[in-house]
Amino acid sequence: MKNPLLTTHDAGRRQAFRILGAAGLAAGLASLGVMPRMAGAATGLGMPKPGEKVEETIARLFGNRPLQAAGDKMKVDLPLIAENGAVVPVRIESNLPMEANNYVKNVYIITDKNRRPFNARLALTPDAGKLSIATNIRMGGTSDVRVIAEMSDGSLYQFKQEVKVTVGGCGG
Repeated sequence: MKNPLLTTHDAGRRQAFRILGAAGLAAGLASLGVMPRMAGAATGLGMPKPGEKVEETIARLFGNRPLQAAGDKMKVDLPLIAENGAVVPVRIESNLPMEANNYVKNVYIITDKNRRPFNARLALTPDAGKLSIATNIRMGGTSDVRVIAEMSDGSLYQFKQEVKVTVGGCGG
């Protein structure tokens, strides 16, 4: 029996609201100068191979460019021990320049021992004003976590820290 309250017009209207909501979210993120990108999306990064190791991921993303230690250029807050690998908080702040011709273009988060090491890529513009990002990642177990800042000139700065996970969050 057909529901008289659910018409084609109502379904089309709901779909339009979903599209407008997604467009509004994207516009809001763009106005903040931060646009999240899905790992492996069609952005010139290439697709990861099944079972890709972290060294292969880094080579795929950065080629032969050297990774410099971030030192005091970047502050990353990660827990030393994560009780639940499904929700591991990461906070990234930096004093790297965010000027029109010299800025942090992308921030990558890579978890070495995850089945798929590439967690996220966050694209920025100089309009962000300052690199300050907070997010959560998933970890399958104890591993090094890398945060890599890619500058507009192609230089790379890396922060690396081990996070011990008591309950893995990347099952499956």
